[in-house]
Amino acid sequence: MKATRIGVGLLLAAALPLASWAATVEERVAQYGAAARARMLPSFEAAGVPYPPQRVVLVGLKVERRLDLYAAGRAGPFRYVRSYPIHAASGGIGPKLRAGDEQVPEGLYRVSALNPNSQFHLSLRIDYPNVDDRRRAEAEGRTNLGGDIMIHGRSASTGCLAMGDPAAEDLFVLAAETGIDDVHVVLSPLDFRRGALSELHEPARPWVATLYDEIRSALAELPHPPRRR
Repeated sequence: MKATRIGVGLLLAAALPLASWAATVEERVAQYGAAARARMLPSFEAAGVPYPPQRVVLVGLKVERRLDLYAAGRAGPFRYVRSYPIHAASGGIGPKLRAGDEQVPEGLYRVSALNPNSQFHLSLRIDYPNVDDRRRAEAEGRTNLGGDIMIHGRSASTGCLAMGDPAAEDLFVLAAETGIDDVHVVLSPLDFRRGALSELHEPARPWVATLYDEIRSALAELPHPPRRR
């Protein structure tokens, strides 16, 4: 009788639409939260920031292939917490201009949504194209700017940041428990606090220099991460 019940259960599961098996954000936090917190809490404690923090800034650096995590408590300043290596990111220096250019965007963004059922394990959706991206594109007559830019798991990516599964779990849980309205993202060609670009990727677009000034100013408000060999 037990085997019969299991068989009926499998038949019922096969008959249900796939969407009915989709996990919620809360279910993924319950699934991965304990392990993610165990990995993150020592870094938060060392930084002197309570967990979950009140505010988070994620800084993705193309040249360094690194994502830095900064966080702050209710009234305290932002502090450097830790870094994650970027496993894969297509394209090169320069902002994303259109769908299919395989570029990771550059600019100041927000996390607009969490995807607990991503084909790349877990993902954080970036609000590209944002208001500034659309304004610049309209001025140049560019359309079809692309989208679906994520910080996600696994180790392959086109236009997104692939962080590997454990890091994606950390960032997903952190964003969920902080609240995505308080998670900001800076995507930069390089760490302007350490160096400068010898030339602009898009010299025909003067606004790129202005964009980099905005990124540089945002980075200047954050403490320097420790130097690495």
